[in-house]
Amino acid sequence: MSTLERDPRDGMVQVLDEEGGVVGDVPDLSEEEFVAMYRHMKLARHFDERAVSLQRQGRMGTYPPLSGQEGTQVGSALALAEDDWMVPSYREHGAALVHGLPLKQTLLYWMGDERGSLVPEDANVFTPAVPIASQIPHATGMAWADKLKNDGETDRAFICYFGDGATSEGDFHEGLNFAGVFDTPTVFFCNNNQWAISVPRERQTKSETLAQKALAYGFEGVQIDGMDPLAVYKATTEALEKARNPGEGERRPTLIEAVQYRFGAHTTADDPSVYREDEEVEKWKAKDPIPRLERFLRNQGVLDDDRVAEVEESVREEVADAIDAAESTVRPDPESMFEHVFAEQPPALRRQAEEFARLREEHGDEAFLEE
Repeated sequence: MSTLERDPRDGMVQVLDEEGGVVGDVPDLSEEEFVAMYRHMKLARHFDERAVSLQRQGRMGTYPPLSGQEGTQVGSALALAEDDWMVPSYREHGAALVHGLPLKQTLLYWMGDERGSLVPEDANVFTPAVPIASQIPHATGMAWADKLKNDGETDRAFICYFGDGATSEGDFHEGLNFAGVFDTPTVFFCNNNQWAISVPRERQTKSETLAQKALAYGFEGVQIDGMDPLAVYKATTEALEKARNPGEGERRPTLIEAVQYRFGAHTTADDPSVYREDEEVEKWKAKDPIPRLERFLRNQGVLDDDRVAEVEESVREEVADAIDAAESTVRPDPESMFEHVFAEQPPALRRQAEEFARLREEHGDEAFLEE
């Protein structure tokens, strides 16, 4: 029986336990691929720490931390083929990096520079979606369009990321229902990190799992341990392969529910201490995906102290270089915020742009920076 054929209510798919011990089938990866997974996770964590620091120093705008979710982001993104498409929410910085989006672009985006949304032509990464669940119909539509263009066949898959809170939005149900009806090559990846800002998972639904919601739309759903990067990689690989090449009687779409936790705030504008207890946070930190994978790789003789130190040094350098590149980018003229909203500027927006230009000329830019 494949990983995806499990009843979601039978428990989570797991390869590594919390101590890094093997409890399931280890994916067939080379030593270099295991180290690359570990390095990407360390890179995502260090980038996250530096990004929060930049925001606190006033060098970047509001930012959504990802710490705790490195296992899902890296494990799932490494399962993608180069031609597959990634449709993220606003927290997939690590996943987007793995699939070809430079860290500099992510930094520029959260610095308020529209050029951060310029994705390299060779990276199949859609721009971040901040409105909750709005990216789900986009991903389904992209997958359907690709299938139509190829006369009902396709050799690539589309993965769409969203949080547990998104499952309460109409876009979630509409996107999955459409995918089920039209059998689109879509993998719906739910990051169940226990909190939709301040609303806990148990306030989202009375369903025993989120994964079982897929059954209503006619395709498979699977619940996995999102703090276990090998379980994530295994389940996502199988789901992507089914999306591209379904077996007889199989449906292409899959809903993956990755059970995990965000260690930090929802965004840097949030104070999680108001709605959750420190004891809960510490309980989940014991499941941290990075030391879990590190213990496994040390036990396998793949990592040692020297190699870990080498990874950490290279990660620090890469993040520092990305920050330097982003901060040395000449800031755009503020009036450019009006230029890329519509192909042809409507009258109302044109009036706003004209009024903004008048105020700048009358009061100067410093007036806009006063508190």
